[in-house]
Amino acid sequence: MFQSLTERTQSVPWNKGKLCGQKRPLKLQEVWSIRFRLELDKRTRDLAMFNLAIDSKLRACDLMALRVADIAQGKRVQPRARIIQRKTGRPVQFEITEQTRIAVEEWIAKAHLGPPDFLFPSRVLKTSHLSRRQYGRIVNQWVSEIGLDPSQYGTHSLRRTKASLIYRKTKNLRAVQLLLGHTSLESTVRYLGIDEEDALELAEKIEI
Repeated sequence: MFQSLTERTQSVPWNKGKLCGQKRPLKLQEVWSIRFRLELDKRTRDLAMFNLAIDSKLRACDLMALRVADIAQGKRVQPRARIIQRKTGRPVQFEITEQTRIAVEEWIAKAHLGPPDFLFPSRVLKTSHLSRRQYGRIVNQWVSEIGLDPSQYGTHSLRRTKASLIYRKTKNLRAVQLLLGHTSLESTVRYLGIDEEDALELAEKIEI
């Protein structure tokens, strides 16, 4: 029998109170494995995209919308950049390490990109950038190539990777919040799954 409208509106959603669809961050060895494969295959665009995704910790929509002028002055990629996040409308600053700067500069030169151009332009529409769906397929390819299950990883895996490593090393939650551009510490705690991980780490140190 069909549920009445009242019954349907009163039923509790299966995912209420849960953080759904959270993808695993990459481990350091996995980052190195993907980077090595991209370098070996001379996939200039993908190497630039992967390195910048790890460094910037940006959401897919913000990463794909980057223009050359957002991160570079002339032909030189800057060590730091600041953008306005589409989701929150708030600014966020991120670092660009030397190896990422080199990879991105090589891509800009190879693709003949200028300051107003999208950093990762669409191959179909040159006036647009890669879509989040296209980026997602690229990420799935990267993780599959090193033997990982693509259903467990996604674009947010790259956003979470460096943030997770920074938290593990420093336990500085406020710093991670700023780097991710979150509006609250609670969002950062939920995003990183810190409560569960920290509880398990403490439990593992206790022997009875």
